[in-house]
Amino acid sequence: MRQGFAIIGLMALSPSILLAQPQAQQAAPASRTALEAAVNSPTRTAANRARDAARHPAETLAFFGIQPGQTVVELIPGGGWYTEILAPYLGPQGRLLLAQPAGRGAEALQAKIAADPVYARTALTAMPPTAEQVPDGSVDAVITFRNMHNLIMRGDGGERAVLARAFAMLKPGGTLGIVDHRLPEDRPAEQERTSGYLKTSTVRQAAEAAGFEFVAASEVNANSRDTADHPNGVWSLPPTLRGGDTDRARFQAIGESDRMTLKFRKPL
Repeated sequence: MRQGFAIIGLMALSPSILLAQPQAQQAAPASRTALEAAVNSPTRTAANRARDAARHPAETLAFFGIQPGQTVVELIPGGGWYTEILAPYLGPQGRLLLAQPAGRGAEALQAKIAADPVYARTALTAMPPTAEQVPDGSVDAVITFRNMHNLIMRGDGGERAVLARAFAMLKPGGTLGIVDHRLPEDRPAEQERTSGYLKTSTVRQAAEAAGFEFVAASEVNANSRDTADHPNGVWSLPPTLRGGDTDRARFQAIGESDRMTLKFRKPL
């Protein structure tokens, strides 16, 4: 797995390339300390903390520029893996809004945030949030982790409405952060429909069609062992291991998927 914290990309407001630099430099020292404290918070579940080495939460949130005191929308947080970090990190002046589809997942998430005062500034919304729930131009960042492939695989264009709503919610200059399973650019496009992997170009085109400017890409969640050609798609790999005992040791040795980490901005 490539563990470097290099950031690669073209800054939208500058003609220069953002050169490789330590990820720790992307957040002010005080914010970095708060972020590390949130990652190490005792309110996180042990099962979620065990996956930090594969998901690099501190480096990922620092790359997106998430800061205490911000208003952040997390799209489709699922069981709340990142929610457990974001809630204490944003702090008493921040606000975390969880856009979760209705159903048992939303009910479980609601029970989770109702059970601990660390989530006092956290609330559920519809997916995507309505303008009444989250007014236009009121949010500092919209982030989503391993969800774009589900939206695009549905094939109904639903990702366009989600990205359009994210664009509307954000303040000018606000951030859209996306992490998802990465398909090599030279693979057939039809593999995106079933494998759980997406090409970086596909995600960029969808975000830019919604009006976003591409800022940069980070390799912090890259995994060079993942060839993205498994019999059960990305679900062959941990944590799903859909193939059961078949080639289980091989897939565990690969680890979690190779992932793109992309930062976009709503133009000023």
